[in-house]
Amino acid sequence: MQIAYGSDRGKNRKVNEDYVSWFTNRAKQPLLLLCDGMGGHRAGDVASEMAVSHMGEAWKLTEFRDCEQVSRWLLDTIQKVNRLIFQKSLDYADLDGMGTTLVAATYVDRELVIAHVGDSRAYLYRNYQLKQLTEDHSLVHELVKSGEITVEEARKHPQRNVVTRSVGTRETIQVDLTSMPVATEDLLILCTDGLSNMIEEDQIKNILKDWSSLDDKVETLINAANDAGGLDNISLILAAFSDREEG
Repeated sequence: MQIAYGSDRGKNRKVNEDYVSWFTNRAKQPLLLLCDGMGGHRAGDVASEMAVSHMGEAWKLTEFRDCEQVSRWLLDTIQKVNRLIFQKSLDYADLDGMGTTLVAATYVDRELVIAHVGDSRAYLYRNYQLKQLTEDHSLVHELVKSGEITVEEARKHPQRNVVTRSVGTRETIQVDLTSMPVATEDLLILCTDGLSNMIEEDQIKNILKDWSSLDDKVETLINAANDAGGLDNISLILAAFSDREEG
């Protein structure tokens, strides 16, 4: 697996509240993590960095045989991180109400496993097609599902940044899990809404099909989101699969 990631404040934001990184465990299995923080002054960046760093450090001590084992670990660890952030928000007045989206992905026994909370997304790019693997936990997504607004209206809706689930804002949370086999030449994309809200999927596909390096693709996608207005922090991580052994 080849991995590249990047994060940008965006044209119209003074602080970057996103946090993105990846880690390997004792079995050299990768964990990709991306978070989009929210809250009061400086609180969002605290929540997103806490989520990524605590999950990453816990991951380093693990090794897994199969998807079922890693799925249980993801559910349990996200709940622990949720309680940690929630308690910190209670302990410090300036962190009151902080929280973060979270999307985590790993590759174990030739299976991709994704856990997510909020509206940060995972996509799979395969055979020149882009498929969204996660379902947004957001107000506008609920309105789209109920038929009250269209997908196009959702992109411009004044409440498009309102999430219905986030890590750290309640004592317990519901986490969605997705798993699937991957094929050689598949490309996984994790991104915050600073990317997905700013550029169309067709534009993302056109950038991904280019023969440039993963690092160049990350830079091009960030630049495209900024060129479209850069209204939010922009973060993404790309992972390319191959027929070599994982790690």
